[in-house]
Amino acid sequence: MKLYFKQRFFSWFDSYDIYAEDGSVAYTVEGQLSWGHCLHILNPQGDHIATVQQKVLTFLPKFEFYLQDQYAGMLQKEFTFFRPSYHLDFNGWHVEGNWVEWDYQILREDGSTAAIIRKELFHWTDTYTIEVEDSRDALCALMVVLAIDAEKCSRQ
Repeated sequence: MKLYFKQRFFSWFDSYDIYAEDGSVAYTVEGQLSWGHCLHILNPQGDHIATVQQKVLTFLPKFEFYLQDQYAGMLQKEFTFFRPSYHLDFNGWHVEGNWVEWDYQILREDGSTAAIIRKELFHWTDTYTIEVEDSRDALCALMVVLAIDAEKCSRQ
């Protein structure tokens, strides 16, 4: 399954549309005014299904994941010099990325690929392709991508 993640061009807060391969809206992400990033994920009917919330006052950026209103895990940037590295306590997954921070893999505990994330170049806004092996992992993979993108935005 492939998802296309596009940031809205004119938006005061973090807002994204996530499209399925057929062009239909799979998810909508709406940012909320808060200290740190707070991203609410909505299904196509407009129902809130998940949240990515940045924790503030931490040494390195940290994001918590909530499915509905239940805590599901977190992602925290690790201190490294050359390659981006994240500690991911979510679904037993691990994230690996390249040195320019555009492409990532989300790996399962057994080393198999759960998702591949690629940044699309030459777009006015952040645009990513998210390929998931199992469509049941799509929402969770999206949450990881949102956290990594928000962490990168915080540094700029």
